[in-house]
Amino acid sequence: MLRTLSIRDFVIVDSIELEFSAGFSVFTGETGAGKSILIDALTLALGGRGDASVVREGAAKADITADFAVGEAAAQWLAANEFAVDEGGALLRRVIDNAGRSKAYINGIAATAAQLRELGDQLVDIHGQHAHQSLLKTEAQRALLDSQAASKDAGAAADARAVAAGHKAWRALARQREEFETNAANVLYERERLEWQVGELEKLAVKPGEWADITNEHSRLSHAASLLEGAQEALAVISEADEHPVLSQLSALNQKLGKLAGIDSGLQAVVDLIEPARIQLQEAVYALNDYLDRVELDPERLRQVDARMEVIHSAARKFRVTPDELPDEHAKLAGKLQQLADASDLDGLRQQEEKLKAAYMEVAQRLSATRAVAARQLGEQVTRAMQDLNMTGGSFEVALHAGEPSSSGLEQVEFMVAGHAGVAPRPLAKVASGGELARIALAISVITSNATATPTLIFDEVDSGIGGGVAEVVGRLLRRLGQQRQVLCVTHLPQVASQAGHHFQVAKRTLESGKTASRIDVLDSKARVEEVARMLGGLEITATTRKHARELLAS
Repeated sequence: MLRTLSIRDFVIVDSIELEFSAGFSVFTGETGAGKSILIDALTLALGGRGDASVVREGAAKADITADFAVGEAAAQWLAANEFAVDEGGALLRRVIDNAGRSKAYINGIAATAAQLRELGDQLVDIHGQHAHQSLLKTEAQRALLDSQAASKDAGAAADARAVAAGHKAWRALARQREEFETNAANVLYERERLEWQVGELEKLAVKPGEWADITNEHSRLSHAASLLEGAQEALAVISEADEHPVLSQLSALNQKLGKLAGIDSGLQAVVDLIEPARIQLQEAVYALNDYLDRVELDPERLRQVDARMEVIHSAARKFRVTPDELPDEHAKLAGKLQQLADASDLDGLRQQEEKLKAAYMEVAQRLSATRAVAARQLGEQVTRAMQDLNMTGGSFEVALHAGEPSSSGLEQVEFMVAGHAGVAPRPLAKVASGGELARIALAISVITSNATATPTLIFDEVDSGIGGGVAEVVGRLLRRLGQQRQVLCVTHLPQVASQAGHHFQVAKRTLESGKTASRIDVLDSKARVEEVARMLGGLEITATTRKHARELLAS
Protein backbone atom coordinates (compact mmCIF):
# COMPACT_ATOMS: atom_id res chain seq x y z
CA MET A 1 0.00 0.00 0.00
CA LEU A 2 0.98 3.68 -0.28
CA ARG A 3 2.78 4.75 2.89
CA THR A 4 3.91 8.31 2.18
CA LEU A 5 3.71 10.85 -0.63
CA SER A 6 6.09 13.82 -0.87
CA ILE A 7 5.35 16.61 -3.37
CA ARG A 8 7.65 19.58 -4.05
CA ASP A 9 6.92 22.50 -6.42
CA PHE A 10 4.21 20.72 -8.41
CA VAL A 11 1.60 22.98 -10.13
CA ILE A 12 0.26 24.98 -7.13
CA VAL A 13 1.83 22.77 -4.43
CA ASP A 14 4.99 24.16 -2.82
CA SER A 15 5.72 21.41 -0.30
CA ILE A 16 3.50 18.65 1.05
CA GLU A 17 4.36 15.52 3.06
CA LEU A 18 1.51 13.01 3.52
CA GLU A 19 1.33 9.77 5.47
CA PHE A 20 -1.33 7.18 4.63
CA SER A 21 -2.92 4.27 6.45
CA ALA A 22 -4.80 1.19 5.39
CA GLY A 23 -8.54 1.38 4.83
CA PHE A 24 -10.73 4.05 3.22
CA SER A 25 -9.42 7.63 3.05
CA VAL A 26 -11.04 10.65 1.39
CA PHE A 27 -9.80 14.01 0.08
CA THR A 28 -12.27 16.87 0.13
CA GLY A 29 -12.11 20.62 -0.39
CA GLU A 30 -13.41 23.54 -2.36
CA THR A 31 -13.43 23.35 -6.15
CA GLY A 32 -10.00 24.36 -7.45
CA ALA A 33 -8.24 23.73 -4.15
CA GLY A 34 -6.05 21.07 -5.75
CA LYS A 35 -7.68 17.76 -4.78
CA SER A 36 -7.05 16.09 -8.12
CA ILE A 37 -3.54 17.56 -8.28
CA LEU A 38 -2.57 14.96 -5.68
CA ILE A 39 -3.71 12.20 -8.03
CA ASP A 40 -1.85 13.87 -10.89
CA ALA A 41 1.34 13.99 -8.82
CA LEU A 42 1.05 10.34 -7.86
CA THR A 43 0.35 9.45 -11.50
CA LEU A 44 3.60 11.20 -12.45
CA ALA A 45 5.53 9.20 -9.82
CA LEU A 46 4.02 6.07 -11.35
CA GLY A 47 5.50 6.87 -14.77
CA GLY A 48 2.81 9.11 -16.25
CA ARG A 49 3.63 11.75 -18.84
CA GLY A 50 4.84 15.14 -17.65
CA ASP A 51 6.41 18.28 -19.05
CA ALA A 52 7.65 21.66 -17.88
CA SER A 53 4.08 22.86 -17.27
CA VAL A 54 3.86 20.76 -14.06
CA VAL A 55 6.68 22.76 -12.41
CA ARG A 56 5.37 25.41 -10.01
CA GLU A 57 5.90 28.93 -11.32
CA GLY A 58 9.30 30.25 -10.28
CA ALA A 59 10.65 26.84 -9.22
CA ALA A 60 13.55 24.96 -10.83
CA LYS A 61 11.96 21.52 -10.74
CA ALA A 62 9.02 19.44 -9.55
CA ASP A 63 9.95 16.52 -7.30
CA ILE A 64 7.48 13.74 -6.36
CA THR A 65 8.34 10.73 -4.19
CA ALA A 66 5.92 7.91 -3.32
CA ASP A 67 6.81 5.22 -0.79
CA PHE A 68 4.97 1.87 -1.04
CA ALA A 69 4.94 -1.26 1.03
CA VAL A 70 5.20 -4.07 -1.53
CA GLY A 71 3.89 -7.59 -1.79
CA GLU A 72 5.57 -10.69 -3.14
CA ALA A 73 4.89 -9.99 -6.83
CA ALA A 74 6.29 -6.44 -6.68
CA ALA A 75 9.29 -7.63 -4.64
CA GLN A 76 10.03 -10.25 -7.31
CA TRP A 77 9.80 -7.55 -10.01
CA LEU A 78 12.25 -5.36 -8.10
CA ALA A 79 14.71 -8.25 -7.72
CA ALA A 80 14.36 -9.29 -11.39
CA ASN A 81 15.10 -5.72 -12.51
CA GLU A 82 18.00 -5.32 -10.05
CA PHE A 83 16.34 -2.75 -7.80
CA ALA A 84 17.07 -3.55 -4.16
CA VAL A 85 14.00 -3.85 -1.90
CA ASP A 86 14.30 -0.98 0.60
CA GLU A 87 12.93 -2.06 4.01
CA GLY A 88 10.21 -4.14 2.41
CA GLY A 89 9.13 -1.27 0.20
CA ALA A 90 9.57 0.58 -3.05
CA LEU A 91 10.50 4.26 -3.23
CA LEU A 92 9.37 5.74 -6.58
CA ARG A 93 10.68 9.20 -7.42
CA ARG A 94 10.14 11.46 -10.44
CA VAL A 95 11.87 14.78 -11.08
CA ILE A 96 10.94 17.16 -13.93
CA ASP A 97 12.85 20.41 -14.37
CA ASN A 98 11.54 23.65 -15.84
CA ALA A 99 13.06 22.74 -19.23
CA GLY A 100 10.88 19.61 -19.39
CA ARG A 101 13.73 17.12 -18.71
CA SER A 102 12.64 14.12 -16.67
CA LYS A 103 14.49 11.78 -14.31
CA ALA A 104 13.10 8.67 -12.61
CA TYR A 105 14.37 6.59 -9.69
CA ILE A 106 13.36 3.37 -7.95
CA ASN A 107 14.87 2.89 -4.50
CA GLY A 108 17.48 5.51 -5.33
CA ILE A 109 18.58 3.81 -8.56
CA ALA A 110 18.06 5.52 -11.91
CA ALA A 111 15.12 4.02 -13.82
CA THR A 112 13.01 4.70 -16.89
CA ALA A 113 9.46 6.03 -16.93
CA ALA A 114 8.44 2.71 -18.50
CA GLN A 115 9.86 0.86 -15.48
CA LEU A 116 7.92 3.16 -13.14
CA ARG A 117 4.72 2.35 -15.07
CA GLU A 118 5.42 -1.39 -15.04
CA LEU A 119 5.99 -1.43 -11.29
CA GLY A 120 3.15 1.04 -10.68
CA ASP A 121 0.65 -1.27 -12.41
CA GLN A 122 1.30 -3.77 -9.59
CA LEU A 123 0.90 -1.17 -6.85
CA VAL A 124 -1.96 1.19 -7.76
CA ASP A 125 -5.16 1.11 -9.79
CA ILE A 126 -6.52 4.59 -10.59
CA HIS A 127 -10.12 5.20 -11.65
CA GLY A 128 -10.37 8.70 -13.09
CA GLN A 129 -13.35 11.04 -12.97
CA HIS A 130 -13.92 10.49 -16.69
CA ALA A 131 -13.94 6.69 -16.44
CA HIS A 132 -17.62 6.58 -17.34
CA GLN A 133 -16.87 8.26 -20.67
CA SER A 134 -14.37 5.58 -21.65
CA LEU A 135 -17.05 2.96 -20.99
CA LEU A 136 -18.77 4.14 -24.16
CA LYS A 137 -15.83 2.93 -26.28
CA THR A 138 -15.80 -0.63 -27.58
CA GLU A 139 -12.06 -1.02 -26.92
CA ALA A 140 -12.47 0.01 -23.29
CA GLN A 141 -15.37 -2.39 -22.79
CA ARG A 142 -13.36 -5.28 -24.23
CA ALA A 143 -10.29 -4.38 -22.14
CA LEU A 144 -12.40 -4.22 -18.98
CA LEU A 145 -14.02 -7.60 -19.69
CA ASP A 146 -10.62 -9.18 -20.41
CA SER A 147 -9.24 -7.71 -17.20
CA GLN A 148 -12.13 -9.24 -15.27
CA ALA A 149 -11.59 -12.58 -17.03
CA ALA A 150 -7.86 -12.51 -16.20
CA SER A 151 -8.65 -11.98 -12.51
CA LYS A 152 -10.65 -15.24 -12.54
CA ASP A 153 -8.54 -17.28 -14.96
CA ALA A 154 -4.76 -16.83 -15.02
CA GLY A 155 -4.60 -18.14 -18.58
CA ALA A 156 -6.95 -15.50 -20.02
CA ALA A 157 -4.28 -12.79 -20.27
CA ALA A 158 -1.88 -15.20 -21.97
CA ASP A 159 -4.63 -16.25 -24.40
CA ALA A 160 -5.35 -12.60 -25.27
CA ARG A 161 -1.67 -12.03 -26.05
CA ALA A 162 -1.51 -15.26 -28.06
CA VAL A 163 -4.59 -14.23 -30.06
CA ALA A 164 -2.98 -10.91 -31.00
CA ALA A 165 0.33 -12.56 -31.94
CA GLY A 166 -1.38 -15.42 -33.81
CA HIS A 167 -3.55 -13.05 -35.84
CA LYS A 168 -0.52 -10.94 -36.77
CA ALA A 169 1.45 -13.99 -38.00
CA TRP A 170 -1.52 -15.42 -39.90
CA ARG A 171 -2.38 -12.16 -41.66
CA ALA A 172 1.28 -11.47 -42.53
CA LEU A 173 1.54 -14.80 -44.33
CA ALA A 174 -1.82 -14.26 -46.00
CA ARG A 175 -0.62 -10.92 -47.36
CA GLN A 176 2.56 -12.57 -48.61
CA ARG A 177 0.53 -15.22 -50.44
CA GLU A 178 -1.81 -12.58 -51.89
CA GLU A 179 1.13 -10.47 -53.09
CA PHE A 180 2.67 -13.51 -54.78
CA GLU A 181 -0.58 -14.32 -56.54
CA THR A 182 -0.91 -10.70 -57.69
CA ASN A 183 2.72 -10.18 -58.69
CA ALA A 184 3.66 -13.65 -59.90
CA ALA A 185 5.41 -12.29 -63.05
CA ASN A 186 7.52 -9.82 -61.06
CA VAL A 187 8.45 -12.48 -58.51
CA LEU A 188 9.53 -14.84 -61.32
CA TYR A 189 11.72 -12.12 -62.89
CA GLU A 190 13.34 -11.30 -59.55
CA ARG A 191 13.97 -14.98 -58.89
CA GLU A 192 15.65 -15.43 -62.30
CA ARG A 193 17.83 -12.37 -61.70
CA LEU A 194 18.95 -13.67 -58.31
CA GLU A 195 19.63 -17.14 -59.72
CA TRP A 196 21.95 -15.60 -62.35
CA GLN A 197 23.78 -13.49 -59.75
CA VAL A 198 24.21 -16.38 -57.31
CA GLY A 199 25.38 -18.61 -60.16
CA GLU A 200 28.03 -16.08 -61.18
CA LEU A 201 29.36 -15.86 -57.64
CA GLU A 202 29.28 -19.63 -57.18
CA LYS A 203 31.41 -20.08 -60.30
CA LEU A 204 33.85 -17.45 -59.03
CA ALA A 205 33.93 -19.19 -55.62
CA VAL A 206 35.73 -16.45 -53.71
CA LYS A 207 36.59 -17.72 -50.24
CA PRO A 208 36.61 -15.54 -47.13
CA GLY A 209 40.06 -13.96 -46.75
CA GLU A 210 41.15 -15.01 -50.25
CA TRP A 211 41.57 -11.44 -51.52
CA ALA A 212 44.04 -10.56 -48.76
CA ASP A 213 45.99 -13.81 -49.32
CA ILE A 214 46.16 -13.43 -53.10
CA THR A 215 47.17 -9.75 -52.81
CA ASN A 216 50.07 -10.69 -50.54
CA GLU A 217 51.12 -13.51 -52.87
CA HIS A 218 51.01 -11.21 -55.89
CA SER A 219 53.19 -8.66 -54.13
CA ARG A 220 55.71 -11.35 -53.20
CA LEU A 221 55.84 -12.90 -56.69
CA SER A 222 56.10 -9.57 -58.51
CA HIS A 223 59.04 -8.54 -56.31
CA ALA A 224 60.71 -11.96 -56.13
CA ALA A 225 63.95 -10.84 -57.89
CA SER A 226 64.37 -7.86 -55.57
CA LEU A 227 63.61 -10.03 -52.52
CA LEU A 228 66.19 -12.65 -53.53
CA GLU A 229 68.85 -10.05 -54.24
CA GLY A 230 68.28 -8.21 -50.96
CA ALA A 231 68.29 -11.39 -48.86
CA GLN A 232 71.49 -12.67 -50.53
CA GLU A 233 73.23 -9.33 -50.01
CA ALA A 234 72.30 -9.29 -46.32
CA LEU A 235 73.54 -12.88 -45.89
CA ALA A 236 76.84 -12.04 -47.57
CA VAL A 237 77.48 -9.00 -45.38
CA ILE A 238 76.68 -10.89 -42.18
CA SER A 239 78.45 -14.21 -42.76
CA GLU A 240 79.58 -15.03 -46.33
CA ALA A 241 81.66 -12.06 -47.53
CA ASP A 242 85.14 -12.90 -48.81
CA GLU A 243 86.66 -10.32 -46.52
CA HIS A 244 85.69 -9.62 -42.93
CA PRO A 245 82.01 -10.68 -42.64
CA VAL A 246 80.27 -8.96 -39.72
CA LEU A 247 79.56 -12.16 -37.78
CA SER A 248 83.20 -13.28 -37.97
CA GLN A 249 84.45 -9.87 -36.87
CA LEU A 250 82.03 -9.78 -33.95
CA SER A 251 83.00 -13.29 -32.85
CA ALA A 252 86.71 -12.44 -32.97
CA LEU A 253 86.14 -9.19 -31.10
CA ASN A 254 84.06 -10.96 -28.45
CA GLN A 255 86.75 -13.62 -28.01
CA LYS A 256 89.50 -11.00 -27.62
CA LEU A 257 87.52 -8.94 -25.11
CA GLY A 258 86.71 -12.12 -23.19
CA LYS A 259 90.40 -12.73 -22.62
CA LEU A 260 90.95 -9.12 -21.57
CA ALA A 261 88.04 -9.36 -19.14
CA GLY A 262 90.00 -12.10 -17.38
CA ILE A 263 92.63 -9.47 -16.67
CA ASP A 264 90.23 -6.61 -15.86
CA SER A 265 86.71 -7.57 -14.83
CA GLY A 266 85.52 -4.08 -15.76
CA LEU A 267 85.35 -5.26 -19.40
CA GLN A 268 82.99 -8.14 -18.56
CA ALA A 269 79.95 -5.90 -18.88
CA VAL A 270 80.96 -5.09 -22.45
CA VAL A 271 81.36 -8.79 -23.24
CA ASP A 272 77.89 -9.47 -21.81
CA LEU A 273 76.43 -6.87 -24.16
CA ILE A 274 78.20 -8.06 -27.31
CA GLU A 275 77.46 -11.78 -26.91
CA PRO A 276 73.62 -11.44 -27.35
CA ALA A 277 74.25 -9.37 -30.49
CA ARG A 278 76.41 -12.19 -31.91
CA ILE A 279 73.71 -14.74 -31.10
CA GLN A 280 71.03 -12.59 -32.77
CA LEU A 281 73.16 -12.22 -35.91
CA GLN A 282 73.62 -15.98 -36.06
CA GLU A 283 69.81 -16.44 -35.80
CA ALA A 284 69.42 -13.92 -38.62
CA VAL A 285 71.75 -16.02 -40.80
CA TYR A 286 69.62 -19.12 -40.21
CA ALA A 287 66.42 -17.17 -41.03
CA LEU A 288 67.89 -15.71 -44.24
CA ASN A 289 69.01 -19.15 -45.45
CA ASP A 290 65.51 -20.51 -44.76
CA TYR A 291 63.91 -17.60 -46.61
CA LEU A 292 66.17 -18.07 -49.66
CA ASP A 293 65.21 -21.74 -49.81
CA ARG A 294 61.51 -20.76 -50.07
CA VAL A 295 61.59 -17.73 -52.37
CA GLU A 296 61.95 -18.43 -56.06
CA LEU A 297 61.17 -16.77 -59.38
CA ASP A 298 57.88 -18.23 -60.77
CA PRO A 299 56.57 -16.22 -63.76
CA GLU A 300 53.80 -18.76 -64.49
CA ARG A 301 52.36 -18.53 -61.00
CA LEU A 302 52.55 -14.73 -61.24
CA ARG A 303 50.44 -14.82 -64.43
CA GLN A 304 47.87 -17.08 -62.70
CA VAL A 305 47.63 -14.75 -59.72
CA ASP A 306 47.29 -11.72 -62.02
CA ALA A 307 44.39 -13.39 -63.85
CA ARG A 308 42.64 -14.36 -60.60
CA MET A 309 42.94 -10.83 -59.23
CA GLU A 310 41.49 -9.37 -62.44
CA VAL A 311 38.48 -11.74 -62.35
CA ILE A 312 37.76 -10.96 -58.68
CA HIS A 313 38.19 -7.23 -59.18
CA SER A 314 35.86 -7.27 -62.20
CA ALA A 315 33.18 -9.14 -60.23
CA ALA A 316 33.48 -6.67 -57.35
CA ARG A 317 32.84 -3.76 -59.72
CA LYS A 318 29.85 -5.58 -61.21
CA PHE A 319 28.25 -6.19 -57.82
CA ARG A 320 29.33 -2.77 -56.45
CA VAL A 321 31.22 -4.13 -53.47
CA THR A 322 34.87 -4.35 -52.49
CA PRO A 323 36.73 -7.57 -53.48
CA ASP A 324 36.89 -8.83 -49.89
CA GLU A 325 33.08 -8.34 -49.53
CA LEU A 326 32.25 -10.78 -52.35
CA PRO A 327 31.79 -13.85 -50.04
CA ASP A 328 29.32 -11.88 -47.87
CA GLU A 329 27.49 -10.65 -50.99
CA HIS A 330 27.19 -14.25 -52.20
CA ALA A 331 25.71 -15.35 -48.86
CA LYS A 332 23.26 -12.42 -48.84
CA LEU A 333 22.00 -13.02 -52.38
CA ALA A 334 21.73 -16.76 -51.79
CA GLY A 335 19.61 -16.06 -48.70
CA LYS A 336 17.30 -13.76 -50.67
CA LEU A 337 16.99 -16.40 -53.38
CA GLN A 338 16.04 -19.03 -50.81
CA GLN A 339 13.43 -16.73 -49.26
CA LEU A 340 11.99 -16.01 -52.68
CA ALA A 341 11.95 -19.68 -53.53
CA ASP A 342 10.09 -20.41 -50.30
CA ALA A 343 7.69 -17.54 -50.96
CA SER A 344 7.13 -18.74 -54.52
CA ASP A 345 5.89 -22.09 -53.32
CA LEU A 346 2.21 -21.21 -53.50
CA ASP A 347 0.97 -24.58 -52.26
CA GLY A 348 3.43 -24.45 -49.39
CA LEU A 349 2.32 -20.93 -48.53
CA ARG A 350 -1.32 -21.96 -48.48
CA GLN A 351 -0.59 -24.94 -46.23
CA GLN A 352 1.40 -22.79 -43.82
CA GLU A 353 -1.34 -20.15 -43.85
CA GLU A 354 -3.94 -22.78 -42.94
CA LYS A 355 -1.78 -23.99 -40.05
CA LEU A 356 -1.42 -20.46 -38.67
CA LYS A 357 -5.14 -19.85 -39.06
CA ALA A 358 -5.96 -23.09 -37.25
CA ALA A 359 -3.59 -22.17 -34.39
CA TYR A 360 -5.19 -18.72 -34.14
CA MET A 361 -8.73 -20.14 -34.16
CA GLU A 362 -7.89 -22.62 -31.41
CA VAL A 363 -6.66 -20.00 -28.94
CA ALA A 364 -9.31 -17.44 -30.06
CA GLN A 365 -12.12 -19.92 -29.36
CA ARG A 366 -10.63 -20.65 -25.95
CA LEU A 367 -10.55 -16.91 -25.23
CA SER A 368 -14.17 -16.63 -26.39
CA ALA A 369 -15.23 -19.31 -23.92
CA THR A 370 -13.39 -17.52 -21.09
CA ARG A 371 -14.99 -14.23 -22.06
CA ALA A 372 -18.45 -15.78 -22.07
CA VAL A 373 -18.04 -16.92 -18.44
CA ALA A 374 -16.62 -13.55 -17.37
CA ALA A 375 -19.38 -11.70 -19.23
CA ARG A 376 -22.11 -13.61 -17.43
CA GLN A 377 -20.48 -13.05 -14.01
CA LEU A 378 -19.88 -9.33 -14.62
CA GLY A 379 -23.46 -8.88 -15.83
CA GLU A 380 -24.87 -10.51 -12.71
CA GLN A 381 -22.64 -8.53 -10.33
CA VAL A 382 -23.33 -5.14 -11.94
CA THR A 383 -27.06 -5.89 -12.07
CA ARG A 384 -27.06 -6.55 -8.29
CA ALA A 385 -25.09 -3.35 -7.67
CA MET A 386 -27.57 -1.36 -9.77
CA GLN A 387 -30.39 -2.31 -7.40
CA ASP A 388 -28.46 -0.67 -4.52
CA LEU A 389 -27.72 2.40 -6.65
CA ASN A 390 -31.37 3.39 -7.07
CA MET A 391 -31.83 1.57 -10.40
CA THR A 392 -34.33 -0.95 -9.11
CA GLY A 393 -35.41 -3.46 -11.74
CA GLY A 394 -32.56 -2.42 -14.04
CA SER A 395 -30.18 -4.94 -15.54
CA PHE A 396 -26.76 -5.05 -17.11
CA GLU A 397 -25.30 -7.57 -19.46
CA VAL A 398 -22.20 -7.99 -21.61
CA ALA A 399 -23.09 -9.00 -25.17
CA LEU A 400 -20.57 -10.89 -27.29
CA HIS A 401 -21.37 -10.33 -30.98
CA ALA A 402 -19.73 -12.66 -33.49
CA GLY A 403 -17.46 -10.75 -35.84
CA GLU A 404 -14.62 -11.14 -38.28
CA PRO A 405 -11.45 -12.67 -36.80
CA SER A 406 -9.22 -9.88 -35.54
CA SER A 407 -6.26 -9.28 -33.26
CA SER A 408 -8.70 -9.01 -30.35
CA GLY A 409 -10.55 -12.26 -31.03
CA LEU A 410 -13.70 -13.56 -32.68
CA GLU A 411 -16.28 -11.27 -31.11
CA GLN A 412 -17.17 -7.64 -30.46
CA VAL A 413 -17.82 -6.78 -26.81
CA GLU A 414 -20.76 -4.48 -26.07
CA PHE A 415 -22.17 -3.39 -22.70
CA MET A 416 -25.99 -3.47 -22.66
CA VAL A 417 -28.24 -1.91 -20.01
CA ALA A 418 -31.90 -1.72 -19.14
CA GLY A 419 -32.64 1.23 -16.86
CA HIS A 420 -35.72 -0.38 -15.31
CA ALA A 421 -37.80 -3.53 -15.37
CA GLY A 422 -39.80 -4.53 -18.42
CA VAL A 423 -37.51 -3.14 -21.14
CA ALA A 424 -34.97 -4.95 -23.25
CA PRO A 425 -31.31 -4.08 -22.70
CA ARG A 426 -29.86 -1.69 -25.27
CA PRO A 427 -26.30 -0.44 -25.89
CA LEU A 428 -24.98 1.55 -22.95
CA ALA A 429 -24.16 4.62 -25.05
CA LYS A 430 -27.75 4.90 -26.32
CA VAL A 431 -29.87 4.47 -23.21
CA ALA A 432 -27.96 5.59 -20.14
CA SER A 433 -28.39 9.14 -18.88
CA GLY A 434 -25.42 10.96 -17.35
CA GLY A 435 -26.40 10.01 -13.83
CA GLU A 436 -27.14 6.39 -14.74
CA LEU A 437 -23.86 6.13 -16.61
CA ALA A 438 -21.93 7.48 -13.63
CA ARG A 439 -23.60 4.96 -11.30
CA ILE A 440 -23.01 2.05 -13.66
CA ALA A 441 -19.37 3.10 -14.13
CA LEU A 442 -18.90 3.27 -10.38
CA ALA A 443 -20.45 -0.16 -9.90
CA ILE A 444 -18.17 -1.63 -12.55
CA SER A 445 -15.13 0.11 -11.03
CA VAL A 446 -15.84 -1.27 -7.57
CA ILE A 447 -16.58 -4.78 -8.87
CA THR A 448 -13.52 -5.01 -11.12
CA SER A 449 -11.29 -3.46 -8.44
CA ASN A 450 -12.51 -6.02 -5.96
CA ALA A 451 -11.38 -8.75 -8.33
CA THR A 452 -7.87 -7.41 -8.88
CA ALA A 453 -4.87 -8.01 -6.63
CA THR A 454 -3.73 -4.38 -6.77
CA PRO A 455 -3.28 -3.27 -3.13
CA THR A 456 -4.10 0.46 -3.54
CA LEU A 457 -7.21 1.74 -5.33
CA ILE A 458 -7.76 5.41 -6.13
CA PHE A 459 -11.10 6.91 -7.16
CA ASP A 460 -10.88 10.46 -8.51
CA GLU A 461 -14.39 11.97 -8.34
CA VAL A 462 -15.97 8.88 -9.91
CA ASP A 463 -19.07 9.69 -7.84
CA SER A 464 -19.89 12.78 -9.90
CA GLY A 465 -23.46 12.82 -11.21
CA ILE A 466 -25.00 11.10 -8.19
CA GLY A 467 -26.28 12.26 -4.81
CA GLY A 468 -28.73 11.69 -2.00
CA GLY A 469 -29.33 8.12 -0.85
CA VAL A 470 -27.36 6.75 -3.78
CA ALA A 471 -24.31 8.65 -2.61
CA GLU A 472 -24.62 7.01 0.80
CA VAL A 473 -24.70 3.59 -0.88
CA VAL A 474 -21.60 4.54 -2.84
CA GLY A 475 -19.86 5.52 0.39
CA ARG A 476 -20.73 2.16 1.93
CA LEU A 477 -19.42 0.35 -1.16
CA LEU A 478 -16.09 2.17 -0.93
CA ARG A 479 -15.87 1.62 2.81
CA ARG A 480 -16.51 -2.10 2.33
CA LEU A 481 -13.82 -2.15 -0.36
CA GLY A 482 -11.49 -0.40 2.09
CA GLN A 483 -11.76 -3.35 4.47
CA GLN A 484 -9.80 -5.40 1.92
CA ARG A 485 -7.64 -2.77 0.18
CA GLN A 486 -6.25 0.68 0.70
CA VAL A 487 -8.82 3.01 -0.93
CA LEU A 488 -8.16 6.70 -1.62
CA CYS A 489 -11.05 8.76 -2.95
CA VAL A 490 -11.34 12.37 -4.09
CA THR A 491 -14.98 13.31 -3.55
CA HIS A 492 -17.36 16.24 -3.33
CA LEU A 493 -20.15 14.24 -1.66
CA PRO A 494 -20.61 14.46 2.14
CA GLN A 495 -22.36 11.07 2.13
CA VAL A 496 -19.18 9.49 0.74
CA ALA A 497 -16.74 11.52 2.87
CA SER A 498 -18.58 10.59 6.08
CA GLN A 499 -17.96 6.87 5.45
CA ALA A 500 -14.14 7.20 5.38
CA GLY A 501 -11.83 6.10 8.15
CA HIS A 502 -9.37 8.92 7.37
CA HIS A 503 -10.20 12.40 6.12
CA PHE A 504 -7.84 14.88 4.38
CA GLN A 505 -8.93 18.43 3.64
CA VAL A 506 -7.37 20.26 0.68
CA ALA A 507 -7.43 24.06 0.76
CA LYS A 508 -5.68 27.02 -0.82
CA ARG A 509 -3.41 29.33 1.13
CA THR A 510 -1.51 32.50 0.25
CA LEU A 511 2.27 32.45 0.64
CA GLU A 512 4.39 35.40 1.80
CA SER A 513 5.34 35.93 -1.83
CA GLY A 514 1.66 36.53 -2.63
CA LYS A 515 1.36 33.33 -4.64
CA THR A 516 -1.32 30.71 -4.00
CA ALA A 517 -0.47 27.17 -2.88
CA SER A 518 -2.39 24.08 -1.79
CA ARG A 519 -2.47 22.98 1.84
CA ILE A 520 -3.58 19.56 3.13
CA ASP A 521 -4.69 18.91 6.70
CA VAL A 522 -5.57 15.65 8.41
CA LEU A 523 -8.90 16.24 10.11
CA ASP A 524 -9.79 15.15 13.63
CA SER A 525 -13.36 14.33 14.60
CA LYS A 526 -14.31 17.95 15.36
CA ALA A 527 -12.80 19.26 12.14
CA ARG A 528 -14.54 16.49 10.18
CA VAL A 529 -17.90 17.73 11.42
CA GLU A 530 -17.10 21.23 10.13
CA GLU A 531 -15.90 19.93 6.74
CA VAL A 532 -18.88 17.62 6.20
CA ALA A 533 -21.18 20.49 7.29
CA ARG A 534 -19.49 22.74 4.70
CA MET A 535 -20.06 20.08 2.04
CA LEU A 536 -23.73 19.87 3.09
CA GLY A 537 -24.51 23.54 3.50
CA GLY A 538 -22.10 25.54 1.38
CA LEU A 539 -20.66 28.85 2.64
CA GLU A 540 -23.01 29.33 5.59
CA ILE A 541 -22.68 26.58 8.19
CA THR A 542 -25.61 26.44 10.61
CA ALA A 543 -26.38 24.38 13.68
CA THR A 544 -28.70 22.30 11.52
CA THR A 545 -25.99 21.43 9.01
CA ARG A 546 -23.59 20.59 11.84
CA LYS A 547 -26.19 18.30 13.34
CA HIS A 548 -26.76 16.64 9.99
CA ALA A 549 -22.98 16.25 9.58
CA ARG A 550 -22.68 14.60 13.00
CA GLU A 551 -25.51 12.22 12.08
CA LEU A 552 -23.81 11.26 8.84
CA LEU A 553 -20.51 10.62 10.60
CA ALA A 554 -22.20 8.68 13.37
CA SER A 555 -23.99 6.43 10.89
